[in-house]
Amino acid sequence: MITNICRRAFVALALATATCAPFGAAAQTDLPTIRAAVLKIGTVNWELDTITHNGFDRDNGFILDVQPYADNGATRVALEGGEADLAVADWIWVARQRAAGKDYVFIPYSKAVGGLVVPADSTAETLQDLAGGRIGIAGGPVDKSWLILRAYAQQEYGMDLAAETEQVFGAPPLIFQSALGGETDGAINFWHFLAKMKAAGMRQIISVEDASIALGLDPEVPLLGYVMKESFITENPGIAAALYGASRDAKDLLAADDAAWDRIRPIMNAQSDAQFETLRADFRAGIPQPGAVNIESADRMLRLMAALGGERLVGEATSLPDGLFVPIE
Repeated sequence: MITNICRRAFVALALATATCAPFGAAAQTDLPTIRAAVLKIGTVNWELDTITHNGFDRDNGFILDVQPYADNGATRVALEGGEADLAVADWIWVARQRAAGKDYVFIPYSKAVGGLVVPADSTAETLQDLAGGRIGIAGGPVDKSWLILRAYAQQEYGMDLAAETEQVFGAPPLIFQSALGGETDGAINFWHFLAKMKAAGMRQIISVEDASIALGLDPEVPLLGYVMKESFITENPGIAAALYGASRDAKDLLAADDAAWDRIRPIMNAQSDAQFETLRADFRAGIPQPGAVNIESADRMLRLMAALGGERLVGEATSLPDGLFVPIE
């Protein structure tokens, strides 16, 4: 196996050669730049800040330029319009874009997923116990976590979760506040909001990971990742491997070093020690194993999403588009 040091040296040399940069210190001034369009308050900033602060981008042969945006839609517009070279999205969305003819590709970032939580004093132990209740759901009717939990309820209990509960759809902060205020009997939210909800005393009765396993899916398939255009990668040979290398360097540090978390705590929006510790633990749990995405496992998940969410969710991507995942050694 190639060591991190050898990998960095190889990638940096490849990039420097591709950009005709001289060897040595001068090469550092001619490194290619990756302009990353990201949500200003997004959790990906924890990793990106770790990359730039520790020089993992330059160590791997590029310069990371983080460009904050107000919402995810704007980051995707920036990528499409050439104002950015990278955005963050789940690979189901990337598959939909690629099936529609766009040259987007996916580099794994995180396997963190959510789950369903209930108030601390709730008597509910399973999804079946929520029959007749209200469920708050971030992301809308085709939210992937909601769809997987619906499929799980049908398989395990013969329960139509959509028909037997009332759904309240809303933005993640709204679902967070309404759940803590006791306005819903259960809530499905993005992983970092769920971490804060658990820190506040709410109790998770089922995770999307456990539901996925029960459905025969592979929970090790990273859902979230970095999205680039294939044309940008072609114009900058080695750039995808360089980004992946810097990402893994940051993950290795964040997985092992609590001091690295103390440094980024000011950008984590953690309102208490409990929130901070839960966010850190859940981020670490979401770090995927290094290596390539399992194509067969990803295809199974996409086919299930197509069956559950239809064209509204996957567009024309009823099976895994060729070339979706960047090859990773």
